[in-house]
Amino acid sequence: MKWLIGIAIIVVAFIIGVSFYLQPNSFMGCSEKPLADTACQKADAIVVVSGGDTKARTAAGIELYKNGWADALVLSGAAYDKSGPSNAEAMRMQALHAGVPQAAISIDEAAESTSQNAANTKTIFDGKHFTDIILVTSGYHQRRASLEFGKAADTISVRNYPVTHDSDWGWYWWLTPRGWWLTGGELVKIIAFYLGLTA
Repeated sequence: MKWLIGIAIIVVAFIIGVSFYLQPNSFMGCSEKPLADTACQKADAIVVVSGGDTKARTAAGIELYKNGWADALVLSGAAYDKSGPSNAEAMRMQALHAGVPQAAISIDEAAESTSQNAANTKTIFDGKHFTDIILVTSGYHQRRASLEFGKAADTISVRNYPVTHDSDWGWYWWLTPRGWWLTGGELVKIIAFYLGLTA
């Protein structure tokens, strides 16, 4: 019986530890709107990368924009289905329909991976002189995305805003096979990143 309790404790500790590790959140302690001259101050841009539940990620970025966290919205992602519009274009349309002005939106339609999201948007950051961004993606993807953005744009300050609840992810991820699949995949990719095995 003791060994069963021990295993249960290990499993619970793993689930809690991974849940917090995968989704770093720079907005803990911040209110709904930015506050000048604090860690919760306004950024230059909100960056949303596609993948997983792209609509939920985009909705979170739009909400941040409407709450005044930045005056620019950068949307990145190629089309999964090459016969249709890019993910970035679909995200742009979602933002426009939500009332975000066209002038506030920049898109990258070529990125097919997280490392490409980071590399391609750096060109936008450089062109617009952005130095402080808020990075929005699904909770399970936040850690790896922040690592890739930190590597590609090492002069940019990256603040993490994980979408903690979307159709793919939530604090209950461990109750679904897909949750375990996504978690395992991210951990493997993070190890590959540290080993220098990513493009």
